[in-house]
Amino acid sequence: MKKICIMLIFMFLYISGKSQSINTIVKDSIRNRPVMVDFLDRQGLQTGEFAESYAKEYGTYEPDIEIIDQLKTRLSDVQIVVVLATWCGDSKDQVPRFLKMLDKVGFNPEKCTLIGVDSQKLARDIDVSVYDIEKVPTFIIYHDEIEAGRIIETPQTSLESDLLKILRMEKVNYHH
Repeated sequence: MKKICIMLIFMFLYISGKSQSINTIVKDSIRNRPVMVDFLDRQGLQTGEFAESYAKEYGTYEPDIEIIDQLKTRLSDVQIVVVLATWCGDSKDQVPRFLKMLDKVGFNPEKCTLIGVDSQKLARDIDVSVYDIEKVPTFIIYHDEIEAGRIIETPQTSLESDLLKILRMEKVNYHH
């Protein structure tokens, strides 16, 4: 029941987010610098301090093509929420790689929601507490509207391999 409620909240946030502004920049009081919060898009990730890492990591990451081929048939009923921080080194490394992997698979970008948080792992207009975020980035994979698994901070093997394991419903510890 909790998983269904979380999915309903996700869908509400996704729909309401379409009418909200995206790529909101605020001053992080702890880091004393600007960060992006709330709903983000790729265009926003390609600006500011995240841009250099985005270009480098997206450009150089080469997902395993054999695993990509296996993923292509498993993503029709999948939605993804990525909670990231534009100030975070792991987010700067892993999020562009994850997005490239999704592009290689041909994943519908409308089914992947990007949410930025500050150094306290909070957004401004989105209650991210429903996602129980401890570390960023956190990639939350929903299959048939139920959370199937997470990749937290960094993958155990690779993003595409860990995603395939989640979709195969293999028991893997994704907390680092």
